[in-house]
Amino acid sequence: MLRLESAMCPSPTLPERSAPPLVRGEPAEVAPGVFVIADRRVPIVPNVGVVLGDDAALVVDTGIGPRNGAYVLERARRLAGDRPLYLTLTHFHPEHGFGAQAFKGEATIVYNRAQRDELHRKGAGYVEMFRGLGPAVAAELEGVRLVDPDVVHTGEAEIDLGGRSVLLREVGPAHTVGDQVVLVDGGTLFGGDLLETRMFPIAPFFPPHDTDVEPGRWIGVLDDLLALGPEVVVPGHGEVGGTEVIKDVRDYLDHVRGEAARLRAGGVPVEEAVEAVGADARGRWDTWDHGEYIGLTVRAFYR
Repeated sequence: MLRLESAMCPSPTLPERSAPPLVRGEPAEVAPGVFVIADRRVPIVPNVGVVLGDDAALVVDTGIGPRNGAYVLERARRLAGDRPLYLTLTHFHPEHGFGAQAFKGEATIVYNRAQRDELHRKGAGYVEMFRGLGPAVAAELEGVRLVDPDVVHTGEAEIDLGGRSVLLREVGPAHTVGDQVVLVDGGTLFGGDLLETRMFPIAPFFPPHDTDVEPGRWIGVLDDLLALGPEVVVPGHGEVGGTEVIKDVRDYLDHVRGEAARLRAGGVPVEEAVEAVGADARGRWDTWDHGEYIGLTVRAFYR
């Protein structure tokens, strides 16, 4: 177990979340043997994956805190029966991985090395940061323990579940240092928070606590994912789709990059750029949620 120590960190520039961030609902099959517990567009709830093979099953992400982790484990057990379980994460952020304690001793936990190291560096600070998002979020972090993986890999790792192959591919730094995509049989992609559907993606730029987001490299990662041509794309948040999910986020980030570069070259202060790019992006992507995240992306590109 990782010991949580007190950590000083700034309050995130995000609004308080009043809805309890609970993973709920039944797994839906999005491809043969691949299931998703949908986020239902509830803030701080991820899409959670369960991949079934003949011999074992893999869970992708856990939700935030021990209660969500236990819920995901129970749903995975229903699907997998007595088959052994693996757990992996798309990245270390609380809503994706801070329910892992429920899986300790129940599954083989697999992280890439950068994820593991990022959890060590930033985990305690993120617990405190997310507690600041309101009582509903803080309640889900009660009793949270951050756990080390059982297996650490670097670059790529393949898990043979029996009759199907799952590739874990390290692609960070982008959204986080330890970003990882999960590719099932070459056709179903779990992209974590590199991808959102009809939501502005968040660039976790919270200086001085966390400034490791690489938005320019993120665009290159999305180009690589488009080249894979997956048939089913599971974003970190929002509805499951196809490659249009990747393209939409890629085009948005590229637009913000261009506007931020233009305004910075013209000597426009960052806060004025945040206002200008935010108004423009809300107009261009007027069906997307979470416009409050646009400013973080502008600041990251200005940096």
